[in-house]
Amino acid sequence: MHLMAEADDSFPKLGSLPEVPGLRNLAAEMEKQREALVRAELLTKQNAIVPGKPLTVGFRMKMAEHWHVYWLNPGDSGQAPSIIWDLPEGWKAGPIKWPIPELHKEPGDMVIYGYDHEVTLLVELTPPADLPPGQEVTLKARLEWLVCKAITPAPENSAANDEDDGSLPRELSGCIPGEADLAVTLPVGTEAEPANAELFAATEAKLPEEGAPPYALRWEPKDTEVFLKIDGLPEKATVEFFPSNFQPTRPSVTAPGTIRLFYPHQPDAPVIKGMLVITDPVTGQRAGWYVEHRGNAPVSGAAKTSKSSNASGFDAQSVAAAGQLSLGHALMLGFLGGFILNLMPCVLPVIALKIFGFISQAGESRAKVFKMGLAFTAGVFAWFLMLAAVVSIARISGKEVSWAFQFQNPIFVYSVMIMIFVFSLNLLGVFEIWIPGTGKLVNLSGKEGYGGAFVHGAFATLLATPCTGPFLGPALPFAFTQPVPVTFGMFAAIAAGMSLPYILLTAQPAWMQFLPKPGDWMVRLKQFMGVLLLGTVVWLLGVYQSLAEQKNAGISALWMLLGIGTICWIFGTWMLPGSKAKQKIFAVGAMVAVFFVARFFAQPMPTAHWEEWSAERVRELQQNGKPVFVDFTADWCLTCKYNERTVLASEDVKQALGGFATLKADWTRRDPEIAAALKEQGRSGVPVYLVYPEGGGKPQILPEILTQGIVLDALKRAKE
Repeated sequence: MHLMAEADDSFPKLGSLPEVPGLRNLAAEMEKQREALVRAELLTKQNAIVPGKPLTVGFRMKMAEHWHVYWLNPGDSGQAPSIIWDLPEGWKAGPIKWPIPELHKEPGDMVIYGYDHEVTLLVELTPPADLPPGQEVTLKARLEWLVCKAITPAPENSAANDEDDGSLPRELSGCIPGEADLAVTLPVGTEAEPANAELFAATEAKLPEEGAPPYALRWEPKDTEVFLKIDGLPEKATVEFFPSNFQPTRPSVTAPGTIRLFYPHQPDAPVIKGMLVITDPVTGQRAGWYVEHRGNAPVSGAAKTSKSSNASGFDAQSVAAAGQLSLGHALMLGFLGGFILNLMPCVLPVIALKIFGFISQAGESRAKVFKMGLAFTAGVFAWFLMLAAVVSIARISGKEVSWAFQFQNPIFVYSVMIMIFVFSLNLLGVFEIWIPGTGKLVNLSGKEGYGGAFVHGAFATLLATPCTGPFLGPALPFAFTQPVPVTFGMFAAIAAGMSLPYILLTAQPAWMQFLPKPGDWMVRLKQFMGVLLLGTVVWLLGVYQSLAEQKNAGISALWMLLGIGTICWIFGTWMLPGSKAKQKIFAVGAMVAVFFVARFFAQPMPTAHWEEWSAERVRELQQNGKPVFVDFTADWCLTCKYNERTVLASEDVKQALGGFATLKADWTRRDPEIAAALKEQGRSGVPVYLVYPEGGGKPQILPEILTQGIVLDALKRAKE
């Protein structure tokens, strides 16, 4: 039985990454980083399972210094942890019990809610009442999280830096998704003894209190804001409010005991739920209570969980959205927002191509023109309804998703980037795809059939999903928090708005007389649209680089784009309809060769540890009797990169280098000390490879072109 609690967005599962260039090594590197940043374990409050009696378990997460995970509402950025249960039949899992969060202010006027150092998330499990004693039961769960580093660096002389054990890369930063498959096995008995008592007692002390706070609360709603006034507070007590069901504009304390919350203009005040936290001015102890404001009737205390809850303890987001918008209002906003998507830069190039199709169709029968418009509209609706299905399935399974969630997946971004790059080359005239009996594929939607119009509609919608525009801001949160039929209705409204101009133009062909006449300008505009799509490729490259969290991921992707561009050029030059068979065979062979060369260079560079070279460091290592391998290299040296990829990155060589001190002398930028060292060895350029023997002595100088045999023999001699 699989259950999910407070799940995050769909990060790629590392174990199932396909063989996309550069991603396999990226996955391994990210896996190491995740293990170092968050150490997770599953613990229980008692040492046995009693049938029918609740069992409290805790997911303990220990974060590296300066790193944090998030509360159920992460604030301006981030993602809450999630739990995916794999429980035996008949077991039930309750919602996550969230400890009182901490507020952190980041540069750029950002505020996040989360936990530093360590946090334990409690969940109450209920076993079946008829569970037979005398057996053992294993409870399994997958814990998923997003761990982020504080943007403001710690002082260099801080205690954290003094205690740095070198287990984390110095340059590691940003946000990294992580996961851990956890399990605990307990016997089934008639009674149980406490376990991990100190941890659970400390964690329960950090949970919000049950019931109402011991203070008088007054909610004063205004046009676009609500004031929460708290009477009876101790003098100089600190007041905080953590919204849990939606993110109002930054809650702020305007006066002692007064919290101000902004929200978008709407006819009625929204439902507001959150945690009120009071810090005692003497002891510094924090106490929290869940409070709720619905119109003018405040309700305090912990909210109850509904079956449609997001497992945070209450069905917060859907209630808030329902309080903000009526269904009719939301559908109208979705329709208008979909219409405006046609003007967004993400989708404009494809829309311009569709206009070409309309111009080409101007002389055809009215019925065919209208059917082409319907085919384009079907493509738009198909993509939007597919998104609605994915969103609904994810929400039913407990996941939290958002608009353009697929662009948070590096594999998806990589694939779309390549697809748009190929499409842009087609628009620029690098190649054409010819359909037997019909001509060029680019003319498919304009002259041939309905399939091309459908593809254009789906492709335009794909490019529209990274964009939002006016009216979609309030409509999308509504769509993502409503029951399944309403979600489908909202996405259909957006699709209808986006399709409206094309339905109108194809239903009234006479209106096409206002479009320009066909001519050479269409070719030039098509090429200009190709340039715009290349700009989209550059943007997606930046997105991929940020998702990949690897230094050279963007460079690896550029190598692959170069290879694909070359393949497209070969295809467009030698794979024409009238080309001879031998010419086509040569072209196919050349394309395959280019692909493998591009794939080779697209592989990420090895990330083995190399010390920075200096003559003093070499002398120090020799005096200590340590064998040394020195690589004089530069980023602009192709021979250096070839040797690094094919020889130094091989498993046999890396294993043999395990007993050596490895130093890298980077001559990418001119360095007089490196130049002097090269001259001392009788060399004036790179690559140069030096192997210093164990116990000291003159180095062996290896040839510029390495082989594994050459390196292994030299390393063996240095050890003799």
